[in-house]
Amino acid sequence: MDFTVSDETRVMLELMEQFIQQEVIPLEPAFLKTSLSEIEPKIGTLRGKVKQMGLWGPAQPKEYGGMGLSLTDFALVSEVLGKSPLGHYIFGCHAPDAGNIEILHDHGTHEQKSRWLESLVRGEIRSCFSMTEVELPGSNPVMMDTTAIKDGDDYVINGQKWYTTSADGAAFAIVMAVTNPEAPPHKRASMIIVPTETPGFDLVRNIAVMGHAGDGWFSHAEILYHSCRVPRSNLLGPEGEGFRIAQERLGPGRIHHTMRWLGICRRSLDLLCKRAVTRTIAPDQVLADREIIQAWIAESAAEIEAARALTLQTAWRIEHLGWKEARQEVSMIKFVVANVMQRVVDRALQVFGGLGMTDDTILAFFHRHERAARIYDGADEVHKLSLARKILKPYRVRAEEIKEGSGVFR
Repeated sequence: MDFTVSDETRVMLELMEQFIQQEVIPLEPAFLKTSLSEIEPKIGTLRGKVKQMGLWGPAQPKEYGGMGLSLTDFALVSEVLGKSPLGHYIFGCHAPDAGNIEILHDHGTHEQKSRWLESLVRGEIRSCFSMTEVELPGSNPVMMDTTAIKDGDDYVINGQKWYTTSADGAAFAIVMAVTNPEAPPHKRASMIIVPTETPGFDLVRNIAVMGHAGDGWFSHAEILYHSCRVPRSNLLGPEGEGFRIAQERLGPGRIHHTMRWLGICRRSLDLLCKRAVTRTIAPDQVLADREIIQAWIAESAAEIEAARALTLQTAWRIEHLGWKEARQEVSMIKFVVANVMQRVVDRALQVFGGLGMTDDTILAFFHRHERAARIYDGADEVHKLSLARKILKPYRVRAEEIKEGSGVFR
């Protein structure tokens, strides 16, 4: 595996880092204290600058106006942009649009691409992804109550979804719904495009997460589908292939998330160190003089580098061997990086004391909104159990041989 960063990529990352520090981070106080809609004009200005710099849509297809970066290069980009909650959005590579663009590009028809993909890549519209259901486990997506029943040339969709990120103001949703109830579990659901102005698409509310409902792109909605009728031509990919398409989306999406989390780690550790060397705790003493603070800094730095190496290895394996060959690593990075992030943010917040609990720094925001990292895309515990089963499988097959051959400890 070769993780050498090309000169071209290095220059690109330096430009992005500079833009995040000089243009994006100064916008955060307004983001924390007002609604997203109030700062959208400023965000639009920054997006225009990004496009002028030729840095728009790092992961998006070149033929549609993106940069077309490899997964490994985009992983490095995601780490830089992740230092601010606005980074990915301003550079046009934010969830859920980034994943929906992949689905449309790989599985969309010519008509679907013409209507939705081009304007989505350009950032002229937004989309949402509607899969998680209120009464069923999000970690087991083959369990789904939402149905799409064929009626002539249409599908009629009924069901309840929530945590449909960015539905507020989105132009369309990609909905996971059961189209083939008699098929095997992994072949029952399909992905269907639903324009949000369709009668029967009802946005019930933006869910308050840790006390904040948000708006626009930065929101998570509850959606009711009441006899929501769309043409069967809105089907994405073959019928019954929704789960497979979702799995394809999962691998690269996990890299995007975990490298973004590592950006959060780096920002938090940077803030921790700055606070430690400037916070006076006694005459001629600062927090950085305390051994416990020094231990936290060392542990955080080591954990970040270890998590980063595992994530980049996973990106390389997905890119060169395919996501199926990296399934174990994809599970590993989910719970490893999420927990590293939780610890680093918590240490930084602890060092800031009462100030860390306020929105005068970004740390309280990270603490509130990134706690979900250990839950979404499958709870940590689910990934640990799945990984353990895969590791144990060859040992279980050889259990009798191991016992009889007294080779347990060799």
